[in-house]
Amino acid sequence: MQRSYFHLHLVSDATGETLIAVSRAVTAQFQGVAAIEHVFPLVRNQSQLQRAIVEIAASPGIVLYTLVDKELTTTLEQACVEIGSPFLSVLQPIFDSFQAYLGTASTSRPGAQHMLNAEYFKRIDALNFTMMHDDGQTSDNLDNADVVLLGVSRTSKTPTSIYLANRGVKTANIPLIPGVDPPQYIFSLQKPLIVGLIASAERIVQIRQNRLLGLNAQQDTNYVDRHAVADEIAESRLLFRKNGWPMIDVTRRSIEETAAGIIDLLKAHRLQFNVQS
Repeated sequence: MQRSYFHLHLVSDATGETLIAVSRAVTAQFQGVAAIEHVFPLVRNQSQLQRAIVEIAASPGIVLYTLVDKELTTTLEQACVEIGSPFLSVLQPIFDSFQAYLGTASTSRPGAQHMLNAEYFKRIDALNFTMMHDDGQTSDNLDNADVVLLGVSRTSKTPTSIYLANRGVKTANIPLIPGVDPPQYIFSLQKPLIVGLIASAERIVQIRQNRLLGLNAQQDTNYVDRHAVADEIAESRLLFRKNGWPMIDVTRRSIEETAAGIIDLLKAHRLQFNVQS
């Protein structure tokens, strides 16, 4: 399929992460269309804004922005009208809804969501913990984890762990290796939610084959044998069921969807743990 391209200008007074996430989510709904992204982060004065406007004029396209400064907003919108580029404040409709419901106006604080508050340091702490406990590297302080992920190789344990850590969830992940008993310390854990990740044998084989190709490694191995992989998954299912650990099938799930499911399980687990404690 031949792709068509358009210019997309993202102007933010913070990091631009919100604009990037929103615009990519929307662009993904249009087949055969791709955006040429022009990202302008930390735009907080007229000089910085003018540099963005010059590029918008040179490559007209859709302009999305998150600016809380009224003067900057007015300048950008007037420039877009003159250039003929459609523009939209991504956060303004949400601000309006919040203001109508809460009955109070918002405060204009550029980049307020990125301030060094307790939530920020919680995420950093979770990331440090998660990296130390990736792929079963260490069992130290494992009972301090919020979540422990188990699964055979290539069930997205590491990326899911990192995504959860970015949400402030301390996550450890432990691989299940064929012919090797799971670490015994897992069965004595009290506080963490233990979740088993599974996938179809076809999906696991496909990912493993791609990995071996990237490493220029031998393909004739049980690691990518369809029947051997099916046995691995069956054994992991049996382990999860035997211990009453919830399972999530990641075959057709994105990392975000898997993490959302785990967070829902974690909420219920914490309620139960607090009641029992």
